[in-house]
Amino acid sequence: MGLFKLLTFPVSGPLSGGKWVLRTLLDEAARTYYDEAAIRNEMRELERRMLAGEISDEAFDQQEEALLERLLQARDYQRQQEQMPGRA
Repeated sequence: MGLFKLLTFPVSGPLSGGKWVLRTLLDEAARTYYDEAAIRNEMRELERRMLAGEISDEAFDQQEEALLERLLQARDYQRQQEQMPGRA
Protein backbone atom coordinates (compact mmCIF):
# COMPACT_ATOMS: atom_id res chain seq x y z
CA MET A 1 0.00 0.00 0.00
CA GLY A 2 2.84 2.39 0.81
CA LEU A 3 4.43 1.83 -2.60
CA PHE A 4 1.15 2.62 -4.33
CA LYS A 5 0.85 5.92 -2.45
CA LEU A 6 4.44 6.77 -3.30
CA LEU A 7 3.94 6.02 -6.99
CA THR A 8 0.67 8.00 -7.23
CA PHE A 9 1.88 10.96 -5.15
CA PRO A 10 2.66 13.17 -8.20
CA VAL A 11 -1.06 13.00 -9.02
CA SER A 12 -2.69 12.56 -5.60
CA GLY A 13 -0.54 15.16 -3.81
CA PRO A 14 -1.75 18.18 -5.79
CA LEU A 15 -5.33 16.86 -5.72
CA SER A 16 -5.25 16.56 -1.94
CA GLY A 17 -3.77 20.04 -1.66
CA GLY A 18 -6.41 21.47 -3.97
CA LYS A 19 -9.14 19.78 -1.97
CA TRP A 20 -7.76 21.29 1.25
CA VAL A 21 -7.62 24.77 -0.31
CA LEU A 22 -11.21 24.53 -1.55
CA ARG A 23 -12.47 23.25 1.80
CA THR A 24 -10.65 26.07 3.61
CA LEU A 25 -12.09 28.69 1.25
CA LEU A 26 -15.62 27.32 1.60
CA ASP A 27 -15.35 27.23 5.39
CA GLU A 28 -14.13 30.82 5.50
CA ALA A 29 -16.83 31.99 3.09
CA ALA A 30 -19.53 30.32 5.19
CA ARG A 31 -18.07 31.76 8.41
CA THR A 32 -18.10 35.25 6.92
CA TYR A 33 -21.56 34.97 5.33
CA TYR A 34 -23.17 33.56 8.48
CA ASP A 35 -21.46 35.94 10.95
CA GLU A 36 -24.32 37.42 13.00
CA ALA A 37 -22.26 40.45 14.09
CA ALA A 38 -21.47 41.32 10.47
CA ILE A 39 -25.15 41.00 9.53
CA ARG A 40 -26.16 43.31 12.39
CA ASN A 41 -23.52 45.83 11.27
CA GLU A 42 -24.96 45.71 7.75
CA MET A 43 -28.42 46.34 9.21
CA ARG A 44 -27.14 49.37 11.15
CA GLU A 45 -25.43 50.71 8.04
CA LEU A 46 -28.62 50.19 6.04
CA GLU A 47 -30.65 52.11 8.61
CA ARG A 48 -28.07 54.92 8.62
CA ARG A 49 -28.30 55.17 4.84
CA MET A 50 -32.10 55.31 4.96
CA LEU A 51 -32.11 58.01 7.66
CA ALA A 52 -29.55 60.02 5.66
CA GLY A 53 -31.81 59.82 2.60
CA GLU A 54 -29.33 57.80 0.57
CA ILE A 55 -31.90 55.06 -0.13
CA SER A 56 -35.68 55.02 -0.37
CA ASP A 57 -38.02 53.42 2.14
CA GLU A 58 -38.84 50.76 -0.45
CA ALA A 59 -35.19 49.86 -0.98
CA PHE A 60 -34.69 49.85 2.79
CA ASP A 61 -37.59 47.43 3.29
CA GLN A 62 -36.33 45.06 0.61
CA GLN A 63 -32.76 45.03 1.87
CA GLU A 64 -33.82 44.78 5.51
CA GLU A 65 -36.00 41.77 4.70
CA ALA A 66 -33.07 40.08 2.95
CA LEU A 67 -30.78 40.76 5.93
CA LEU A 68 -33.34 39.45 8.41
CA GLU A 69 -33.69 36.27 6.35
CA ARG A 70 -29.90 35.94 6.30
CA LEU A 71 -29.80 36.42 10.08
CA LEU A 72 -32.28 33.56 10.52
CA GLN A 73 -30.19 31.40 8.19
CA ALA A 74 -27.08 32.29 10.21
CA ARG A 75 -28.73 31.16 13.43
CA ASP A 76 -29.80 27.87 11.83
CA TYR A 77 -26.28 27.39 10.45
CA GLN A 78 -24.72 28.01 13.87
CA ARG A 79 -27.07 25.46 15.48
CA GLN A 80 -26.15 22.89 12.83
CA GLN A 81 -22.44 23.53 13.36
CA GLU A 82 -22.80 23.06 17.11
CA GLN A 83 -24.58 19.72 16.61
CA MET A 84 -21.94 18.32 14.23
CA PRO A 85 -19.47 15.98 15.92
CA GLY A 86 -15.88 17.16 15.77
CA ARG A 87 -16.81 20.83 15.54
CA ALA A 88 -16.27 23.34 18.30
